[in-house]
Amino acid sequence: MRIVFMGTPGFAVPTLEALVADGHEMVAAYSQPPRPGGRRGRELVKSPVQVRAEELGVPVFTPVSLRDPKAQAVFAGHDADVAVVAAYGLILPRAVLDAPRLGCLNVHGSLLPRWRGAAPVQRAILAGDAETGVAIMQMEAGLDTGPVRLEGRTRIEAKNAGQLTDELSEIGAMLMVQVLRDPDAFPPVAQPAEGVTYAEKIRKEEARIDFSADAEQVVRQIAAFCPVPGAFFAHDGERVKVLEAEVVAGDGAAGVVLDDRLTIACGSGAIRPLRVQRAGRGVMSVAELLRGFAIPVGTVL
Repeated sequence: MRIVFMGTPGFAVPTLEALVADGHEMVAAYSQPPRPGGRRGRELVKSPVQVRAEELGVPVFTPVSLRDPKAQAVFAGHDADVAVVAAYGLILPRAVLDAPRLGCLNVHGSLLPRWRGAAPVQRAILAGDAETGVAIMQMEAGLDTGPVRLEGRTRIEAKNAGQLTDELSEIGAMLMVQVLRDPDAFPPVAQPAEGVTYAEKIRKEEARIDFSADAEQVVRQIAAFCPVPGAFFAHDGERVKVLEAEVVAGDGAAGVVLDDRLTIACGSGAIRPLRVQRAGRGVMSVAELLRGFAIPVGTVL
């Protein structure tokens, strides 16, 4: 098939690679434009999809928007059989959705209709869902409302958002290859009207650890925001990210440090951080943190 691929972050790369490996003709790759980054934000950094597409010899387009008629004409000019979309990050107008012969297929990181929207992986972890998955969805004008052609499932267990995202990206790549090998074998099925939830974009303030919650919820918060933006507490004027923690026995006022191993009381129970990171430093164990950054017993975080 003649495919236009549309994606931006690392989540999308396995699908791009799988489609190339399966012998499809990749006529174009669309990604969000390079963003300021690198040293002091002075250099423009290409997205993971743009980098990989260029390595694979796929022509790359990085429009700021697809609402412009000229951009839409360029898109239609690719004469694609299908557009494959994976975390692209830009709204696709009707003219773009309708241009490919088979429309646009989206790799969405949830079991639709649960967690439509921007942050399905993080919201599933925060909610304590037992499982999640990937849906190959036929895109339409609504927010992740289109019919689903195929889905795959996985248990969440103790995975953090980074680990779960990596797993879902591989599942999504496999499912998309299946669908495109024989689209007629996977007809679109309308999403049920029941069970709709929305995965709102993560707000920066959500990353501050809420020790008034029960310990299980605090551990889920830490897992949901690992590796980015990183759940954190503040002490002595500095933010400390907690990248991994466990639930342990403990009792005290919420946020109080209970011992010299940095056990922290929660609204119910307690947690003990396992991997942490100070600003501008590498990831370290709690023992390494406390050797150079004292957090005395009784401190309220």
